[in-house]
Amino acid sequence: MKIYQQTVQLRERRRGFHLITSEITLALPQISELSVGICQVFIQHTSASLTINENADPTVLKDFETYFNKTVPENDPDYLHDDEGSDDMPAHLKAALLGSSVLIPIRNGRLALGMWQGIYLCEHRNHIKQRNLVVTAWGSEDQAIG
Repeated sequence: MKIYQQTVQLRERRRGFHLITSEITLALPQISELSVGICQVFIQHTSASLTINENADPTVLKDFETYFNKTVPENDPDYLHDDEGSDDMPAHLKAALLGSSVLIPIRNGRLALGMWQGIYLCEHRNHIKQRNLVVTAWGSEDQAIG
C-alpha cells in the first residue's frame, strides 16, 4: 500500500462553483502510480465546500448558485452569527449542506470520475479568501484493473 498527501493552496475565486479537477491531479501526480485506490480531497474551511457534479454545461453551476441562494438566503434576521457580514452564516450553512470532502476511486492511475463529472470548489463567500485543500491518495500499484 502506498499513501501520498499534498496540501494545495487554491487561488482566490469569486463566489460560485469552480471546476478544480485538473488542479487536484496536477498537485498529486503520484495518483498515476496507483492501479487501484482512493483519493480524498478535503477543504480546510467552514465557509466553502466541495462537490462532484456535471462538468460539461456551465448553466448547471449557475443553477446551483441560484438554488443555494434561494434555499439559504442572506440577511435573514433570525441568524445570530454575522461576524464577517451578511454572507457569513449562509456560507457556513451551504458548506454544511454540501460537505468538506469528496472521495474518488482511483483506477489504473487515474481518478475514476464519470464522463461528465468534475470536482468543484463551492465558494460561498462574497469576500473571497484563499482556500486550502489536503489531497490524500492511497492504494496499490500492483495490479491493473480491466
